[in-house]
Amino acid sequence: MVAAPLSEAEREELRRRVVGALRETYDPEIPVNVYDLGLVYGLEVDLEGNVRVDMTLTSPTCPVAETVAAAARAAIMEAVGPGRRVEVNLVWDPPWTPERVTPEGRDRLREIYGYDFVGEWLRRVRR
Repeated sequence: MVAAPLSEAEREELRRRVVGALRETYDPEIPVNVYDLGLVYGLEVDLEGNVRVDMTLTSPTCPVAETVAAAARAAIMEAVGPGRRVEVNLVWDPPWTPERVTPEGRDRLREIYGYDFVGEWLRRVRR
């Protein structure tokens, strides 16, 4: 028996839970979650409730790249429950820049470092 497709509201609820899971996933070198750091490039929930996330890291030479992707996948699987496929793909194009940081992530970076890291980066780039 084939399950009925999810409604738009059900898909949106799953998407919200995936974002919550990503907000609990961290690169061990940066104390800001992968979602608010702007590392998530794509998030899809299909009609069956399967999840696909395209994400990157701040550097393609990150020594823990696979670990971060695996942690994101595990957190998402827990959030969406059994019986759903979860795919997390590491992508490197376009390269990550601080411009992708969410307002929440920017506030957190400001708390940690004592200055507006993103604003300073933007100021230097736009000279």
